[in-house]
Amino acid sequence: MKGITKIIGGLAIGTVNSALGAGGGMIAVPMLRKSGMEQNRAQANAVTLIVLLTAASAGIYIYTGKVTFGDALPYLPAGLIGSVLGSFILPKIPTKILGKIFALFMLWAGVRMLMR
Repeated sequence: MKGITKIIGGLAIGTVNSALGAGGGMIAVPMLRKSGMEQNRAQANAVTLIVLLTAASAGIYIYTGKVTFGDALPYLPAGLIGSVLGSFILPKIPTKILGKIFALFMLWAGVRMLMR
């Protein structure tokens, strides 16, 4: 994948992730796969990329007063547990199956958003 494609992809990933609160990984994973990365590694790298991008966005949202910690914090304990479980489960899922799960999740999320 060419450098300009990576730059444009990075801009898209960061913008979608920050503006929509999710979705950057759904752009990052296919781009990483296209660059030759296997599914499991692409998803692990996408999560790491999104953490860094989300930290930047979160800092701006906190600074501008858009974050209400009382509303967000109740999701944190179970979310942390789910994150740890997911990181242990990811390497155990065969690449082909993981790709299908990822595609189905993208489809489900898209249909769900369209139905709202």
